[in-house]
Amino acid sequence: MRKASAAVVLAGLAVAVAACGNAPTTTTPTASESAPASSAAGAKTLEGVKLEVAAKWTGAEQKNFEQVLKAFSDKTGATVTYASTGEDTGAYLGPRIQGKNPPDVAILPQPGLVQQYAKQDALKPLSAEVTQEIDTNYTPYWKELGSADGKVYGVLIKAAHKSLVWYRSDAFEEAGVQVPTTWDELIKAGQTIADSGTPPFSLCGASGWTLTDLFENVYLSSAGPENYDKLSKHEIPWTDASVATALEKIAQIAGKKEFVLDGASGALQTDFPTCVTKVYGNKKAAMVIEADFVATQATQDGAKVGEGAKYFPFPKAGDTAPVVLGGDVAVVMKDSPGAMALVQFLASKEGGEIWAKLPGYLSPNKNVSPDNYPDELTKQLGQTIVSAGDAVRYDMSDLAPSAFGGTDGKGEWKVLQDFLRNPSDVKGAQAALEAEAKKAWK
Repeated sequence: MRKASAAVVLAGLAVAVAACGNAPTTTTPTASESAPASSAAGAKTLEGVKLEVAAKWTGAEQKNFEQVLKAFSDKTGATVTYASTGEDTGAYLGPRIQGKNPPDVAILPQPGLVQQYAKQDALKPLSAEVTQEIDTNYTPYWKELGSADGKVYGVLIKAAHKSLVWYRSDAFEEAGVQVPTTWDELIKAGQTIADSGTPPFSLCGASGWTLTDLFENVYLSSAGPENYDKLSKHEIPWTDASVATALEKIAQIAGKKEFVLDGASGALQTDFPTCVTKVYGNKKAAMVIEADFVATQATQDGAKVGEGAKYFPFPKAGDTAPVVLGGDVAVVMKDSPGAMALVQFLASKEGGEIWAKLPGYLSPNKNVSPDNYPDELTKQLGQTIVSAGDAVRYDMSDLAPSAFGGTDGKGEWKVLQDFLRNPSDVKGAQAALEAEAKKAWK
């Protein structure tokens, strides 16, 4: 569920709101520049071109993406075939890369794969036209995220919003608290809710990635985007004072027994999405800190999103209102005009707006207006991305080597779980994080 996609997520949002061939393909001859999607006279310049695009999506998410691909085909004349990689994109693409039969375009679930495949010479640098599309529609941060060794290889085309706190509205009403906008207000509201007899927080400690999400939001807000970038690359140590500040703030929740449902030991035995069920299904706690995909489980637990199940932006723990995204990056694996044209279309305002009108999508493209989204809640999520501007950042643990930021029971996941057990030992947690980081970045 760490890589839970926004489609599963926001499909749940849309439903809730409504309710209140991996065969080889042929391409045109190789070329270093992309062909225009269509000429000024409207001619379909890719007539006869066949493309294959691979992504992890299935079900409704796949069907929605195929509508976007159809719009590209209708515009250009290209025939596009979709192949699902399943959740393990690397396991699917690896053999195809080795067999020299990759898809024309692949959608990667994390930027680390961009770096990995670029080192293997498995990716084609994006053409000048595609790069210009990125420059027009994205902040420089996103361009850098899809780059390796000074060359642009990928563009983030789909986002998951990780800077949310979901709450049970009746718990807030019974305690008489308002939605907090700052960290201090969150802690104060938590105390009031605890005093009313309800534990304010249901933590998903058994799923270590949820603790990294919590840390990333607090750190981005308290330390700022520049330090966030440095820490994500291990350019500053985890023993830095900025990390201590973030951990101390987290300890304001983890260190109070009455704040955490079932205490630290219980939280460490609670995975995602069970922590959501404890809020909305069992009604034992008031809040769960996690991404937009909470909506899906909350709906399954019988809550109506927008009524019983509501969310607010992650409160500011410093000068920055945090917006942390996960998401999917489009790359070209075969050097052809058709492949470049498809990625250019996916990175464009036009392509983004077509996708935005369908359920289950959030765009990182700054020129895709939130007015295109099909329901009010998705519009609100989209607006926070636009409003955050240059301060938006990608999930830090997904930028790290997997040994540090993406392995169950190891690295950052384990150290933060240990910190949940003993939140008074900030320096010990920092030392452990730094030791793990040194091993991963060596």
